[in-house]
Amino acid sequence: MAGLKLTCLDCGQVNRLPEERLGAGPKCAVCRAPLVPARAVEVDLATLERAARTDDLPLVVDFWAPWCGPCRMMAPEFSKAAGSLAGRARLVKLNTEADPQAGAKYGIRGIPTMVKFRGGREVKRQSGAVQAADIVSFSQG
Repeated sequence: MAGLKLTCLDCGQVNRLPEERLGAGPKCAVCRAPLVPARAVEVDLATLERAARTDDLPLVVDFWAPWCGPCRMMAPEFSKAAGSLAGRARLVKLNTEADPQAGAKYGIRGIPTMVKFRGGREVKRQSGAVQAADIVSFSQG
């Protein structure tokens, strides 16, 4: 069966859908959560690992923590970028304080750090707070 694979960011179920349905608000077959949300979604380590390994759309992760000032400054910019990238990339946030093993697993040395996954592997990363336009460029490059 052809189509894009996308992991539901709520329940972790892998869904397959035709590429032309990306803009039609597709929902998870199991929990009915949006598969291509127009906002950044908070995920845990297990969901991140599955989506990074499985998804056909680029997955951009913001590794952050609530005590980090630059992380809090970048949060609205990351959400703004997520809205403009809907259907072309999915943007997720992982709280490294809630999931400390994520920082070790992905070699996060400073936050905020963005990591882009495509085709089951990391393709690039960038540390430091940036504006929405830079996040969009990072996600598309």
